Amino acid sequence: MVIDSHQHFWHYSPVKHDWIDDGMSVIRRDFTPSNLKTVYNENGIDGCIAVQADQTLDETEFLLDLASKNDFIKGVVGWVDLRGEDIEDVLQEYSRYQKIKGFRHVVQGEADNNFLLRPNFLRGISALEKHGFTYDILIFPHQLGAAIEFVKEFPNQKFVIDHIAKPYIKDGFFEGWKVLIKEIAKHENVFCKLSGMITEADFKTWTPIQIEPYMQVVLNAFGSKRVLFGSDWPVCLVAGNYKQVKHLVTHFIAELSTSEQADILGQNAIKFYNL
Repeated sequence: MVIDSHQHFWHYSPVKHDWIDDGMSVIRRDFTPSNLKTVYNENGIDGCIAVQADQTLDETEFLLDLASKNDFIKGVVGWVDLRGEDIEDVLQEYSRYQKIKGFRHVVQGEADNNFLLRPNFLRGISALEKHGFTYDILIFPHQLGAAIEFVKEFPNQKFVIDHIAKPYIKDGFFEGWKVLIKEIAKHENVFCKLSGMITEADFKTWTPIQIEPYMQVVLNAFGSKRVLFGSDWPVCLVAGNYKQVKHLVTHFIAELSTSEQADILGQNAIKFYNL
């Protein structure tokens, strides 16, 4: 089974989605399950994980509603305020929903480089394991140092790094990111998504050859059992199309064994998100 471990839905709002700047104007519109189902049929994808794009409980409810109506949405990574005093009650409530698999905070947007290490955030993360929830780590490379200390605190919590920690591929940033990725990968409870890469490169001039060294670092560091394919649709559309995104990964892993390819393209997502 081929699982896209990372995609989004939204009803476009200029205020809510103000992160979609003029350079990304192609995605200033609605993206719904009917749009994605067509794309998946064309690209041989069996199911997906829908990930939050807005930090509200309404967003989590929106994704859960879509998942309840579309079987190909196998799981949801929502948002809750992990810093909230009522986090235990909130997680208890969401544990009633089979399709909610985990949560994410847009840490890349936080001004505090050590946001992940704030005591109230750590308290919220500590409540996830009891309910079997995962946590998606969305950060920039300069936040990897804090992320390493963060994951050390929770050796039994399942973590996955979104978009290979968003290295600045366009600017050729590599060595500093590589050192930290290799370090965080030493923690066996941390996985990594091969996703969001073409949008870290130049939207118009990126090539697979430019991105392959980054994928190789991730594969070497995490191994084929802890790497997940993700499209980052529809964000990926600002720099290409779904077929290109999938081919980037499938071509890169083509020389691996059949079972290793199957792990990266779906089995690892099934395992990680308990689909």
